[in-house]
Amino acid sequence: MKLHEYQAKDMLSKGGIKVPEGQVAYTAEEAYRVASQLGVGSVVKAQVHAGGRGKSGGIKLARNASEVREVADLLLGTRLVTPQTGEEGVPVSSVLVEEALDISQELYLGIVVDGSLGGDVVMASVSGGMDVEEVAESTPEKLYKLPIDPMIGFQPFQARRLAYLMGLTPNLIREFTSLMINLHKIFSENDCSLVEINPLIVTSDERLLAGDAKIGLDDDALYRHPDLLALNDSEQEEPLESDARKFGISYIRLDGDVGCLVNGAGLAMATMDITRSAGAGPANFLDVGGSADENKVAEAVKIILSDSSVKTVLVNIFGGILRCDVVARGMILGVEELPHINVPIVVRMLGTNAEEGRDILSRSELNVTLVDDMAQAAEAIKSTKYSKSSG
Repeated sequence: MKLHEYQAKDMLSKGGIKVPEGQVAYTAEEAYRVASQLGVGSVVKAQVHAGGRGKSGGIKLARNASEVREVADLLLGTRLVTPQTGEEGVPVSSVLVEEALDISQELYLGIVVDGSLGGDVVMASVSGGMDVEEVAESTPEKLYKLPIDPMIGFQPFQARRLAYLMGLTPNLIREFTSLMINLHKIFSENDCSLVEINPLIVTSDERLLAGDAKIGLDDDALYRHPDLLALNDSEQEEPLESDARKFGISYIRLDGDVGCLVNGAGLAMATMDITRSAGAGPANFLDVGGSADENKVAEAVKIILSDSSVKTVLVNIFGGILRCDVVARGMILGVEELPHINVPIVVRMLGTNAEEGRDILSRSELNVTLVDDMAQAAEAIKSTKYSKSSG
């Protein structure tokens, strides 16, 4: 789950990290009042779950409160398109109005979970700001990576090492060390998957402030943080992904035309590979889970079929706790609620009550092709793809 910048900065501030003065606003008049209270030049930032705002017109400087109102009025109610959103963009429902700072230097700081190392990794660079992705790609030597030992956590000497690598003045070493310790504490205590400060601003009077902040939370740990779950902005999510979350379904929309319904993340990855081998592409990642009932399967089917790009559905079930007959009845229930949609469905079922499930589907009115293995599934997808293109 992603947080907005203003939410992320609130978390950083509560954790002892300095941020610019400012406040979120939902109307142009609110933005005007915030800027009037600041009494200095301001920065107006569209609050969206996407990077690349600066180059896409989502961040504007304003000299006074009247200009802040004008900028906010232009941004609010629009859809911001950035390199990370696609052509449809994302809605701008709020803006963050902050004091403009006299910037001496822009740095980059981030902490992520590195699966290959089995722990957290701090990333830092002297080249922060809008082009940090280009820096990481073209000059990787400027991006410092520091693994954190999960047994002892982040240590002060590691922060001092980073400070020297980034050329901070002696006056800032102590402050930077404290900032880094606080940052990793925030990362750990809130079960974050990502914490990023870009840029970390060094002001002309030698202060360190989080000029921008991005925080991602581990979805699987949100049950421990009901207060953070309340911060979710569903308007920023892909609508089908938001619907899936309500029913406890793991769903990510992709750009292919074969909808995939499976039980198990590993099986989902293999199923997506099968669609590729058939010359098609997966329209989604969907794991209905091992404890699904008929209603949950039905909701998964409806979510898949609600994607207009889906031309074929591939159901790949290995029945264990989740019985195949339950899946079959859930599929029929889901399709019955969408009678105007009749896409081909390729089904492979193995495991608990597989024969019962296959029998239920074979006697139904669904446009179903039953297969025994993954090779047959790939051939069936090719056949439906060929018949559609021929028609």
